[in-house]
Amino acid sequence: MRFALLSVLVIVVLECVVFNLPYWTSVAASTDSPATLNTMGSGLTREASGTLEVTDQTKAFLSVPVDGSSQYVRIDLSQVTGATRSHLVSAVHVRLDSDGRAGSSTLIDVSQPRSLYLHTDAQHMVKLWIQAPTGTQVPIFAVRPNVRVAFQIDWLRVTVMAVIAILIACWRPRSRLWRIRADPGSVAQRLAFFTLMAVVGVASLTGAAVIATLGKPLVFQAMNGYTYDFDQYGHIADALLHGRVWLDLPVSSAFANSANPYDPALRERLLDAGTCPIYWDYAFYHGHWYSYFGVIPAIVLFVPYQALSHVVPGIPAMLPSASAVVLFLFGFVLFGSLLTIRMLRRVAPDCSVAGMSMALVTLLLGSNVGYLWLRTNFYSVPIAASLMFTSLGLWLWTGAERPEGSRRLWHAGDAPGLSLPRLAWGAACIAANAGCRPTFALTALLIFPLFWRQIRQMARLVRTGKVTRSLWAGPAAVILPAMAVVIPVFTYNLLRFDSLFDFGNSYQITVNDMTSYSEPFANIPWIIGYYLLLPPRMQSTFPFVAINPAPLPQWGFAEPMVAGLFAMCPMALLAFLIPVLRRHRRERFGALLSCMLMLGMAIMLVDAFKGGLGWRYICDFGWLITLASLPGLLWVLGEFLHPTDDTARSDGTGGEKAHDSVCPSASSVVRATGGWRAFALDCRRLIIMLLLLASILFLLASCFVTGRDDSLQRSAPDMFVRIQAWFALLE
Repeated sequence: MRFALLSVLVIVVLECVVFNLPYWTSVAASTDSPATLNTMGSGLTREASGTLEVTDQTKAFLSVPVDGSSQYVRIDLSQVTGATRSHLVSAVHVRLDSDGRAGSSTLIDVSQPRSLYLHTDAQHMVKLWIQAPTGTQVPIFAVRPNVRVAFQIDWLRVTVMAVIAILIACWRPRSRLWRIRADPGSVAQRLAFFTLMAVVGVASLTGAAVIATLGKPLVFQAMNGYTYDFDQYGHIADALLHGRVWLDLPVSSAFANSANPYDPALRERLLDAGTCPIYWDYAFYHGHWYSYFGVIPAIVLFVPYQALSHVVPGIPAMLPSASAVVLFLFGFVLFGSLLTIRMLRRVAPDCSVAGMSMALVTLLLGSNVGYLWLRTNFYSVPIAASLMFTSLGLWLWTGAERPEGSRRLWHAGDAPGLSLPRLAWGAACIAANAGCRPTFALTALLIFPLFWRQIRQMARLVRTGKVTRSLWAGPAAVILPAMAVVIPVFTYNLLRFDSLFDFGNSYQITVNDMTSYSEPFANIPWIIGYYLLLPPRMQSTFPFVAINPAPLPQWGFAEPMVAGLFAMCPMALLAFLIPVLRRHRRERFGALLSCMLMLGMAIMLVDAFKGGLGWRYICDFGWLITLASLPGLLWVLGEFLHPTDDTARSDGTGGEKAHDSVCPSASSVVRATGGWRAFALDCRRLIIMLLLLASILFLLASCFVTGRDDSLQRSAPDMFVRIQAWFALLE
């Protein structure tokens, strides 16, 4: 209760005092100098509609004298009436110069009143430059100096602070959640978990439905340039519904008959000559356009939606990629969380609710799904789908061992029995990666550490000649469902590219001739270093994070990134504690986690060779490395019982309380050892809490970074400006 009251007090002080400092410091402003005193540069003209039109970018300014009584000026908006001759924008970059000193460029949005206040230290004159292309119209009337900033309560900001306070309350060292054992059998805990998942699910479904309702065809034709069509999955679904493997897109005869359509220089000459369309990042093969992205997401979501759109009037013909990404990511959040809970319950049976919640948040941070949530175009669809299918498949496999008496069990010698349905469905989900993001299919190798006891017993029976028909039921339950998924995918490849294993990557129309290109070997060590260790680049102005350059010795694909995996999620470094934890873990899951770490590193190496450096490619391996780090995280948090606690278990505070709600690893350690050990445990928990909060804030800040793909400055300028205004006036 005291913490709740303190949190409310801190939030009130921050909201009413700190974030409203511009109001308190401008109370004494004179409010003199009416807006009619503005001097308008010759690069601006006032339209009859009331807007300003930029006619000369070098002279597009408004200037007005100030008396120094206020550190703020306000942009007053005009009442727009009638039609405008050119493009009217609501968001525009401006620059405020103070007494002849150049200011910095900032984005304002007419829908966000707070963004219309600009900070200045001028004593005599300010000049507002409108930084927009010639022909742009902006609904600006004048710059008003010497203003008093309005007092404002921003409930979004209050909500963010409240969420941070709740996380601190849950994770602080002496939180009650450290004394509650994470128990999937608890009705209350199950209800809390599925309520949270239901909220995320409803939000995801609602968001997907809204996006689908408002979605429009995303096709852009550049002048004497490429055609950018972002509805690749919609075209795949259309082709499948019409019984085709190629996409129904127009093909230029000049392009199709060229000597080498994959040569970028030749394509540029064709574009200069007016040849169109040439679709960017599509695959072109034998006179037809194809998509080299996996087909299974189209079968799962896009084909059913498109079939429904033909019979239900009023819904758009194609499902937007963003809707699919949101739904697949919800699946990953759900099944990834269930997988994490199941695995950690087996390596740390006495894990607390606080420790488990930290592990779940760490998984989301390390898997890089925040990037996919923001960049929801077709590039993210196969990755999000593979994350969902892989986490679902591994969750089924890790739960395949069932108690004796369960239905449809398979036995190999004296090894624990395995559920055949779980083996089969898990194999089908893992195999689905072949039609999503094929790199994820390598997770099928995890079947060996997961079921090593059964594999070893089966090999012994084969060697000794004690093979029965029932012994082959287990392998058949894995192989047959996997083949049922993989064979149609490979057949689809054969029909398109005359090869079972050719997904079309080599035929994509992109920055290089991919039929002959390979990543220079000299780049590989640098790419691996950037993936893991690229440090964050901080700055003093919003969003306080910037793109960090990642130069390569030779040319190669390199997507701008803010940081590497270990900077975005420092807890992932704890994966390298696996050897230290040998005495604390169960052998089978210890081997599984070690294999996850090695597999994550191997996939990172494959990505470096095949794809270069890409922010989104961290999703391929980050989740594996992060999963491998979670036992180390729990060890640091004191969630493993120490050897000295074994006696406590035997006399009633451990083994007999294994199903109690009190967590012995969190409570008995502090009670029994006291003093310095308890203090050290609190310090470790505090450090992890601060690292998690810092990682969450870093993730949020990275969404607003200028220069990243799908920057919020372009995709949602009103949201960008709203958050920017929280900090801009405090500088």
